[in-house]
Amino acid sequence: MSRLTVYEDQAPGAVVFRSEDAGAMAAELGKIGVDFARWESPVKLAGDEPAEEILAAYRPYLDALMGATGAGSADVVKMTPENPAAAALREKFLREHTHSEDEIRFFVQGSGHFVIHENGRVYDAFCEQGDLLRVPANAKHWFDAGVAPSFTALRVFTDTSGWVAQFTGDDISSRFPVT
Repeated sequence: MSRLTVYEDQAPGAVVFRSEDAGAMAAELGKIGVDFARWESPVKLAGDEPAEEILAAYRPYLDALMGATGAGSADVVKMTPENPAAAALREKFLREHTHSEDEIRFFVQGSGHFVIHENGRVYDAFCEQGDLLRVPANAKHWFDAGVAPSFTALRVFTDTSGWVAQFTGDDISSRFPVT
């Protein structure tokens, strides 16, 4: 089940908010400009399809989403524990960073934590299959799918160059391990 846990950024062990209710999660994340929704998609995939097939299956939904957000491209990111680059990619995504555009993700299968650091708080959004998240441009955040990542997600971009991060240099992600 998806879950949002919020902490004060100086108190990693002190939970100030926790919910698995999609409406409560959306309301709390909305306070910092993050959109969260659970999509009830009629698309049913096994999870091992090639990226082109996944994009084709979700094309009507992607077109609507890209039209609403002004995005220009979409791709598929898949991570499995067997990926030889999994550890290196995890380390890269774990470093707090920002983007010059919104970061939009839809979880086709699997799960991961988007952690947003805003207004003196840390928002750990555990997302799973069916969850759609939009983190606004310039929001400080990181992503963790764990030591054995297993997820497939659609990524939507305005800039066709794809995922480009500006790292903050803050080591806050090391103080807030996801749970």
